[in-house]
Amino acid sequence: MSTREKMNIGELYTDMGEGLPEERRDGKERVYDYNLTRPSEEEQRQQLLKAIMGSLGKSCWIEPPLRVAYGTHIHIGNHFYANFNLTVVDDATVTIGDNVMFAPNVTLATAGHPIDPEIRATGQQFSLPIVIEDNVWLGTGVMVNPGVTIGRNSVVGAGSVVTKSIPANVVATGVPCRVMRPITAADRETFMK
Repeated sequence: MSTREKMNIGELYTDMGEGLPEERRDGKERVYDYNLTRPSEEEQRQQLLKAIMGSLGKSCWIEPPLRVAYGTHIHIGNHFYANFNLTVVDDATVTIGDNVMFAPNVTLATAGHPIDPEIRATGQQFSLPIVIEDNVWLGTGVMVNPGVTIGRNSVVGAGSVVTKSIPANVVATGVPCRVMRPITAADRETFMK
């Protein structure tokens, strides 16, 4: 099995062959250029985002600075917004749906390292995909760990560390993140008065 095949299924691998160091460097070069654009260079930013990401939908905006491991393993739907300091460790695939919003300092990390110190000392790691479904909002400083799916319409509160998948249509928060309550009609009424 190739390293690239191992990168999405949780198998241990080292990412120093198969062109991976070059791919990471190329992604970081594109992100460097993106982060140096002026606020008025909106068209250039959009072109660079399309070059950085594996796929990018319509009406997407990411406030610089942005950090990625590769960039090419990130797939973003339509109408996405990320505020400052988005970090995506995309060794495995990261899929972000439509109408998703990220507050500042969100981190999505698909990669992890073995707990056993002898195995960890070998430089091996593992990765699992992350999925953020449609209409999700991640609050400031949310961290999402490998293998997590956040269900459609859900809201994850500021400062949460998401270690397990979150179902659809809930508010979740905490360290570790857990479901606090469902999203209800009362949430609509609060802002529709």
